[in-house]
Amino acid sequence: MTNPAPHTISVDAGRLWQSLMDLAEIGAYDDERTGLRGVNRLALTDADAVGRRQVITWMEQAGLAVRVDRMGNIYGRREGTDPAAAPVLTGSHIDSVATAGAFDGCLGVLGGIEVVRTLNERGITTRRPIEVGVFTEEEGVRFGTDMLGSAVAAGRLTLEYAHALTDRDGRTLGGELARTGFDGPTGVRLAPPHAYVECHIEQGPVLAENDVEIGVVTGVQGISWQEITIHGRAAHAGTTPTHLRVDAGLAAAQIIVHLRSMVDSGSYGDLRATVGHLVVHPDLTNIVPARAELTVDLRNPDDARMARAEKALAAFLRELENSLPGLSLTTRRMARTAHVPFDEGVQKVIAQAADDHGLEHISLLSGAGHDAQEIAALCPTAMIFVPGEYDGISHNPREYSTPEACAHGVDVLATTLLRLAGQD
Repeated sequence: MTNPAPHTISVDAGRLWQSLMDLAEIGAYDDERTGLRGVNRLALTDADAVGRRQVITWMEQAGLAVRVDRMGNIYGRREGTDPAAAPVLTGSHIDSVATAGAFDGCLGVLGGIEVVRTLNERGITTRRPIEVGVFTEEEGVRFGTDMLGSAVAAGRLTLEYAHALTDRDGRTLGGELARTGFDGPTGVRLAPPHAYVECHIEQGPVLAENDVEIGVVTGVQGISWQEITIHGRAAHAGTTPTHLRVDAGLAAAQIIVHLRSMVDSGSYGDLRATVGHLVVHPDLTNIVPARAELTVDLRNPDDARMARAEKALAAFLRELENSLPGLSLTTRRMARTAHVPFDEGVQKVIAQAADDHGLEHISLLSGAGHDAQEIAALCPTAMIFVPGEYDGISHNPREYSTPEACAHGVDVLATTLLRLAGQD
């Protein structure tokens, strides 16, 4: 006979924190600009592979049965008393950007493992299985498409498309899966779980500004990524008159300025636009650039306004191309996801769990993309946010959440998962 499930369940905060800090040392680097210890663990690099193997070890030590699918997605399963019942899924990712902190994605994965450890220690069984997932290439910075592993698992993207994606050195994702040993044997398409809950650092300032401990996430705003390549003409910087230049670098600058003017106009709602990657060729001091490559990241919580912004940008690119003989532009879609609302029922379970833990909470929309938005196509889904320090900065070595904040978020996750999985 098992012990009855408690009204709430709290995890070992110190053990959770130690696992976060231990994982942060895999792919760690000393950031010269900030003087801080950062994390560089791009998807399917050697560092990512080491991190994945460490997470699998922790899963197995917690008694989870581990499987790896053909996208390299990792799942650890804790059986319930009804193994035929659809599982309650939690998780996130451990791949990072090149200048990351210790929490983005990792809190959701390690928090899920910590929940399992706690259930085991308390002898608590659930009717439904509980699974902890680690999704491949959530960040999208190496292979150019974010939420990649979860998008294939949910069926939005095909396995063939994902395997053929290349990084900037021409390495394919499929090849890197094989090289690192994570081209798993199991099928990628995920059978619909009963529910999915992801705990994540907010990556923004809203929780801190409101002085609350938990965010109940209502959904994720739309995201549009594209790559623009501008072809001009190389020329000598000293001998070529300005009116005879076809300057790809100047065209790139005009695009960046125009994007900011679109945002400032207010005509596209709460639009955010970022050019996070820009290179010019031949990249020499005394040569007018012959080619420029840049990425455009658009975010908008309103799908109609996002579509208008994309249309306006396309019109500007055509005008720019026509304004100078010899200039040509090509665009390539990298990623596009619509605004995804989360399930109100799962949000209510999270909010009630926060109340029962005595934690103040607010509802908010996520400005960043998450694996949860992909899994939401399969089952009722919602997210738990914990506050970050320093205005919520993320994708930066200064990214930080306190041990207490992390523990509070995972306490809410534990109680939520227990209630969704059902007491035996």
